[in-house]
Amino acid sequence: MDVRQLVSSTMSASELAPLGDIKPSLVLVFGSVGAMRDPACAGTLRTAFPEADIVGCSTAGEIAGERVREGCSVVTAIRWDRTTHRIAKAQVRQIPQSGDAGRSLGRALAAPDLRAVLIFGKGLGINGSTLIDGIVAEVGNSVAISGGLAGDGGAFQETLTLCPDGIDPDGVVAIGLYGDAVRVGLGSFGGWQPFGPARRVTRCDGNILYELDGQPALALYRQYLGDYAKDLPSSGLLFPFEMLREDHSTVGLIRTILGIDEATGALVLAGDIDANGYLRLMHANTEWLVDGAETAARHARDALGDDTPIGLGLLVSCVGRKLVMGDAVEDEVEAVSNLLGRQTTIAGFYSYGEIGPFQSMLDCKLHNQTMTVTFVGER
Repeated sequence: MDVRQLVSSTMSASELAPLGDIKPSLVLVFGSVGAMRDPACAGTLRTAFPEADIVGCSTAGEIAGERVREGCSVVTAIRWDRTTHRIAKAQVRQIPQSGDAGRSLGRALAAPDLRAVLIFGKGLGINGSTLIDGIVAEVGNSVAISGGLAGDGGAFQETLTLCPDGIDPDGVVAIGLYGDAVRVGLGSFGGWQPFGPARRVTRCDGNILYELDGQPALALYRQYLGDYAKDLPSSGLLFPFEMLREDHSTVGLIRTILGIDEATGALVLAGDIDANGYLRLMHANTEWLVDGAETAARHARDALGDDTPIGLGLLVSCVGRKLVMGDAVEDEVEAVSNLLGRQTTIAGFYSYGEIGPFQSMLDCKLHNQTMTVTFVGER
């Protein structure tokens, strides 16, 4: 396996040329909406890498090495030595199509030697929970699944997916990794702390929250946010919900507010919530979040055992974490990079939903406000 990387603000053929020296079979591209929207983007990439599958998505911040960047593209070229891969694409034009899209992706990738799936897709107008459930229904729960949903710099207006056939605002793309040579280590952790009382979910529909304790969810949420309420939905990234069971014990999942519905008084969350459960607000500081990122990296590294081969470290972190940490946001990326080691090329992005493990490496869920770390290498 060979991995090479370029951070580009122009996406020119001359810049990309050195990455072609390794004859990559897969190229991952994470870039700003502006970079992705450039009509020349997909064509330039195709010219530079005529034999490679090229996939990726827009971001709320690009990750390369120990740096977090804005307004550019991180291009990572990968050549497998003993691993094969396959690409599948689906579209989600409306939220209820999310589960069917997942099943379509899963059917296209399912095979006895499938070992892992990497997913990148639109970050708005999608239910990430049912997307994942659809994939798992087809490939089974013995396959490692990770990835993330696209961002648009925190504007919450339009996200873009880069698929082999070009840019698609409704696209979801999945990469299947096959064979016994591929090595995958996964970790996901938050670092947020709860505050305020637990509130019972009294009316919801999938990822749409209508009522808490019998009160309109949007009105109640605004009461908690105070002055921050005027900046909804973007300010909701600073105050996500923790999901709780009926006995108020934590489920281990966090849900971010991605939108509001003034007409119904509802909150649109990034993933499904339990209609019989409880929710509680959370907040964080930089130290807690960096510790959480370090924990996620440790889980991914420990899954590999004593061997730490050359490979790719794929980091997908939530835009809400980026907003909380501000100028210190690179601290969490540096913490992950230090744990994975110098032989690991770091690439990734800030997202509107992180896809990764929950209680075990093979228990995939949609997360919000986490750092999700995927190590991919070869034996």
